[in-house]
Amino acid sequence: MIQYAYGFAYACFSLALLMNLWKIIFAKETSDRILALDTMFINAIALIALYGVALGTEIFFEAALIMAMLGFISTVAYARFLLRGNIIE
Repeated sequence: MIQYAYGFAYACFSLALLMNLWKIIFAKETSDRILALDTMFINAIALIALYGVALGTEIFFEAALIMAMLGFISTVAYARFLLRGNIIE
């Protein structure tokens, strides 16, 4: 029964990733693309964590943590670039 739950969760998060990718490609505003990219990071983190739970190993949780930090930094950098025109200063 748990295998069906894993499969359903994989399908849901994969579908969410594809919808975010669609939004990144076809969004008219840059802010919409940034939000879609941030949500895409969150869905990818969820997939990595789910894979770690399915395999019963802890290494994937560390990878998810690193990916979360990367997603946060990239979202802040994109937002600063939109507001100020530069990232560092």
